[in-house]
Amino acid sequence: MDVRTIGGSDLKTPRLVLGGNVFGWTASGEEAFAILDRFAEAGGVMIDTADVYSAWVPGHKGGESESLIGAWLKRRGHRDDVLIATKVGMLPWDGKGGGILDPDKILASCDASLARLGTHIDLYYAHQDDRETPLADQLGAFDTLVRAGKVRTLGASNYDAERLNEALDISERGGLARYEVLQNEYNLMTRSKFEGALQQTCLDRNVGSLPFYGLASGFLTGKYRSAADKGKSIRGGRMDAYLNERGFRVLAALDEVASEAGATPAQVALAWLAAQPGVTAPIASASSRAQLDELLGVLTLELSGEQVERLTEAGA
Repeated sequence: MDVRTIGGSDLKTPRLVLGGNVFGWTASGEEAFAILDRFAEAGGVMIDTADVYSAWVPGHKGGESESLIGAWLKRRGHRDDVLIATKVGMLPWDGKGGGILDPDKILASCDASLARLGTHIDLYYAHQDDRETPLADQLGAFDTLVRAGKVRTLGASNYDAERLNEALDISERGGLARYEVLQNEYNLMTRSKFEGALQQTCLDRNVGSLPFYGLASGFLTGKYRSAADKGKSIRGGRMDAYLNERGFRVLAALDEVASEAGATPAQVALAWLAAQPGVTAPIASASSRAQLDELLGVLTLELSGEQVERLTEAGA
């Protein structure tokens, strides 16, 4: 199994990170525990969550995913073979009374996440950029958490190249813990949020990329091939952006490569991501054991250079 170091950190992961946005929402209780158990048994290492998961659900307030993962860790009884990533800065009330990454909010939110998880945080992200709060103040708070042993490594999510470079420069000048990881949207259908200056920054400055929405909200699984398919899940409404000539071209290329490789379109889409320069591992979530078993195929699927290029051209 291909295990990769994440940026300049001491964290390592195979080519799949398990997304935790579904936990406590569309996957809960024993089914969620079974998904987590299976992921770990298969050699998966990193589980990605956030304090905002799943505040969008009526009756939820955020922290549901962290609480479920914390309960799983406690029930499991051992911790050292998995990595827990979580985030701060996207709860509905984070932007009230100052910037979303005000230092006091970072410190308090981290303590709340630690309480729900019942353990230290291996990778702690700024969930989105905050242009109200000086970057030096944000990074100073994150550095405090690292020095206190509450957090091992830092990451940035939803940043552009200019802001990521600025943050890296501030950390370097001030001797502060830096962002070792970037988490932005990136998949065969959504390319511009990573490719170009941001991807080059990751390569030049040894920042690992763990992209989210690796399956384009399920479109790249091949489940949605017409407007009539939008009712297949609660995410079907997002398919309007993909059900077009370009989307159909990508699906055709995925079908072709999947047939050649003896794989599924979802496995091929994730393998394409894992083959991109600067990408350490894609993030994908599963709300059932069956879905997870399919995703795990990316851990060992190897695409040829020609197949990667064919997919790249299809989605251009």
